[in-house]
Amino acid sequence: MVSKLNLDFSVVEGARKSARIIAEDTQKFIERHTTVSVERTVARLLGIDGIDDLERPLPNVVIDNIKHGGGLSEGASFWIGNAMVALSKTPQEIAELVSKNEIDLTKIEIQERSKIDAAIETVAKEMVERIRANRAKRDAYLTNLGEGPKPYLYVIVATGNIYEDVLQAQAAARQGADIIAVIRTTAQSLLDYVPYGATTEGFGGTYATQENFRIMRKALDEVGEEVGKYIRLCNYCSGLCMPEIAAMGAIERLDVMLNDALYGILFRDINMQRTLVDQFFSRVINGFAGIIINTGEDNYLTTSDAIEEAHTVLASQFINEQFALLAGLPEEQMGLGHAFEMNPDTEDGFLLELSQAQMAREIFPDAPLKYMPPTKYMTGNIFKGHIQDVLFNTVSIMTNQGLQLLGMMTEAIHTPLLQDRALAIENAKYIFKNMRHLGDEVEYKKDGIIQKRAQAVLAEAADMLKDIEKMGIMSTIEQGKFADVTRKMDGGKGLDGVTQKGENYFNPFIPMMLGGNK
Repeated sequence: MVSKLNLDFSVVEGARKSARIIAEDTQKFIERHTTVSVERTVARLLGIDGIDDLERPLPNVVIDNIKHGGGLSEGASFWIGNAMVALSKTPQEIAELVSKNEIDLTKIEIQERSKIDAAIETVAKEMVERIRANRAKRDAYLTNLGEGPKPYLYVIVATGNIYEDVLQAQAAARQGADIIAVIRTTAQSLLDYVPYGATTEGFGGTYATQENFRIMRKALDEVGEEVGKYIRLCNYCSGLCMPEIAAMGAIERLDVMLNDALYGILFRDINMQRTLVDQFFSRVINGFAGIIINTGEDNYLTTSDAIEEAHTVLASQFINEQFALLAGLPEEQMGLGHAFEMNPDTEDGFLLELSQAQMAREIFPDAPLKYMPPTKYMTGNIFKGHIQDVLFNTVSIMTNQGLQLLGMMTEAIHTPLLQDRALAIENAKYIFKNMRHLGDEVEYKKDGIIQKRAQAVLAEAADMLKDIEKMGIMSTIEQGKFADVTRKMDGGKGLDGVTQKGENYFNPFIPMMLGGNK
């Protein structure tokens, strides 16, 4: 790609090298630790599902039993596999016995290690093949039905009721949407368990459950056949159950998943050690399942100034890229986030937004970039809001973005209604068609506003990454370098769910999925 911004790609490579060192240094910590959510994910992938008489998810029941017995450091697969050999039971049967207090996993006599590993690997391979088959089914749909052109038109549904979400999602698909994001109910990311079954109540969104995933996947496949293109399904695996929800999405063939390395730390005050360990396994799963991840750098600009702090977005994109590569997730599945969030009263603000978007496109040429709409400065003036969305859509088509979360003219008023979503889709389709090749026809003035802005932001990001390389990502977060938010290494929610791995620790899914995604 020829740089329209006249970027110095030696600076880009220097920034990428710093980000790689940062990620690899953090990976040393990740590889020494596990979490309750990682182990619950292993339990789910071994086929454990359902709830007990008190409506506690069985994966939680099993891992709580292991943790209370002091065995978390050895991992779920060791204890479940040991029980499988000793009792000749399936993982689901073992979980049900634990829930009835009929067995205590850490008190069962330890069996021969080779038999434990063989029992676990047999069951693990079955789930890995199921997820592989889901990926093949998606590929078949894309081959036979096709898909919409990029930028994909990405809209949200957020009624709280999965069945009402289905009706709104199908309506949006008929109107032209390519991706449906089922917004997760407020604060679900802070629950240290995943609710079970179909849900019809939720504030600000709908619970992310495996059954809700299944219901929406079926509905989108049906409407996709009707409109003649594959409709992608998006949900959120950030939070205390990040890898669990990633696994549920892989099992039910989701296509896009919000999956950022730092978002939960900064915006939900989840302990950074917990989040950094959890994000690795969640990305291994998403990479293997062919799921596009969305990262959350766009959120930085809701708490800090979009002009002054633009370099922090780029620095985080570099870091997210390297964390994803370490988890085996290819660039083609990295929906790195950024946003159109500058104050609309800024002189030449459109030029600065255009510069920022073009810079992201040039630095991450193979990534399906996730471009987020103006929200911070929406006022409830629907006419001005619609114009702001027009400018946002114009930048997107000029810079070849990948996933375009459409702005709504009623953004500052309420959750989108059917007509709001229809107008947003109509707006984007009109601009994308009429300006389809505008970006190919435009060059930017040498040393003009657009070029200088991008070069300055890149230089600041590279300097920031050099500083982070010296101090490490955890110390950087403690100092509030991202989003003007400060978090402590030993603070936040979920720290008590982190433990060092023991000598018997083994997670069979990581080598299977990393090997299967190469």
